[in-house]
Amino acid sequence: MDHTYTLQRYAGLASRHTCPRCNRPHCFTRYVDEAGHEIADSVGRCDHESSCGYHYTPRQYFADHPELRPLSLPVSRVDKVDRVAAPVPPKPIDTIPAEILQRTVHPSRDSHFTTFLSSLFDPAEVESLVIQYRLGVTRDRSVIFYQIDTTGHIRTGKIMKYDPETGHRIKDPSTPNRITWVHSLLKQLGKLPRTWALSQCLFGEHLLAEYPDKPVALVESEKTAVICAGIIPRYLWLATGGKSQLSAARLAPLAGRRVTAFPDIDAYDLWCEKLGSLSSCPAPTGHLFITVSDLLQRNATPADREAHIDLADWLIRWKKGEPASFSAETLRTFEAIAQYFDPEHHEELKNWIEDFGLELV
Repeated sequence: MDHTYTLQRYAGLASRHTCPRCNRPHCFTRYVDEAGHEIADSVGRCDHESSCGYHYTPRQYFADHPELRPLSLPVSRVDKVDRVAAPVPPKPIDTIPAEILQRTVHPSRDSHFTTFLSSLFDPAEVESLVIQYRLGVTRDRSVIFYQIDTTGHIRTGKIMKYDPETGHRIKDPSTPNRITWVHSLLKQLGKLPRTWALSQCLFGEHLLAEYPDKPVALVESEKTAVICAGIIPRYLWLATGGKSQLSAARLAPLAGRRVTAFPDIDAYDLWCEKLGSLSSCPAPTGHLFITVSDLLQRNATPADREAHIDLADWLIRWKKGEPASFSAETLRTFEAIAQYFDPEHHEELKNWIEDFGLELV
């Protein structure tokens, strides 16, 4: 008999534990077997991928502790202990009622996040971004980043708290509900059945049908996608919602589109590896062709790396007239700028130069 281990499904705070490495509570997900039994307290993954990154898999655990390997599992099969379960026929995707979105998207009412956007863009631009990305707002002025798929169905909404002055996400552990989900709240209120299952999609995915000819730019966070959309509207900006949220299924709607990925500074190697394995792999409507930009890698300062900056951080400096990583001298000729990009991106680079209003010699 083969053994399959998966990360424990979320079932309230009791199903999330203290991380063995960073010691933060309610952020550690353990692996469980088919019966829901945990392997060991240390076998699991921390939610804080950038600042902690702890991930101890069943494969690693049984390699370190062969005497604890399930008796029914031959030694030669240890490498399959954390394999993905055999595929099953897909079931209908559970979604959120449309009226939930309609009641929470109010362009005239600012969340703390849209208050920050107002420091970058004029009111008409902020309203356009709210409408375009269907940005919701809660009573306590948290922002709701809805995930809407290509068919217009609402998969869920991520509710997040931001500082209205800095635009930084609130990370203080003492602040309740820094990140929560619309579907979780609806379940708690009995508005969704207990059998309701989350199936995420890309943030901004609904815009693919609206802009069929735009080149796509893929980033990690929803905040980054919205800010970049306001600064560089030539591209259609989508977000994965997390550093590790890359899979063929999640990226399948991008098949046949021109896609450039802009990973956060600390996710470059991971995205290169992951997207390299997914590029040109079959998808329901074609093939995925995604290239990874090294713009931040080439230009980040040691302080940038320490701060784990992303593309939005870099563009905000330019938007506010603050010094960016490029000096004025390096931006004087197209050839000087082109060294930071792959040759296949030079045509798009000319569009970037036009967007930034740079005067070249």
